Amino acid sequence: MIAIGADHGGYKLKEKIKKYFDENNIDYKDYGTYSEERTDYPIYAKKVAEAMVSGNADKGILICRSGYGMTVVANKFKGVRAASVTSIDYAKAAKADDDINLLTLSGDNTSENEAIEMINAWLETDFKGGRYQERLDMLEKIENENMK
Repeated sequence: MIAIGADHGGYKLKEKIKKYFDENNIDYKDYGTYSEERTDYPIYAKKVAEAMVSGNADKGILICRSGYGMTVVANKFKGVRAASVTSIDYAKAAKADDDINLLTLSGDNTSENEAIEMINAWLETDFKGGRYQERLDMLEKIENENMK
C-alpha cells in the first residue's frame, strides 16, 4: 500500500495522482491535507513516514511546493529512504540504486503526466541488490548508531 500526503502546495497534484490510482486500482491511503488552505508540510511528511515505519504502508509519496521539505522530514524516520525526483531516469535510479521507498515531488514544477510517469517508473523498477545492498547495509548501520 502507498501512503500519500501533501501540504497545500502539493494538494492539487496529490488529487490528480489519487484519481490515477483509483482508475488503475493502485492501493493507497491519503494522509492529507484535504484542501488548499495553508498548512505545514512536516505534519503530512510525519504522518506518511509513520505509516511506513509502523508497517501500514510499504511505500510513500509526498508532495510540497519544491519536494525538498518533505524529503528532509521523511528522512528523519528510521528505515525511510526518501528522494525528491525530477525525471523518469532519476525515479528509476532512485529505486534501482538506493531502493528509495518514499518518492517526493514538486507541486510547483511537476505536471500530472510527469508525476504519473515518474511514479510508474519508480514502482516498476527493481532494486539491483549486490553492491547496492552493501551500501544500504552501511546506511542501516548509520541509522542504528544515530537514530535512537
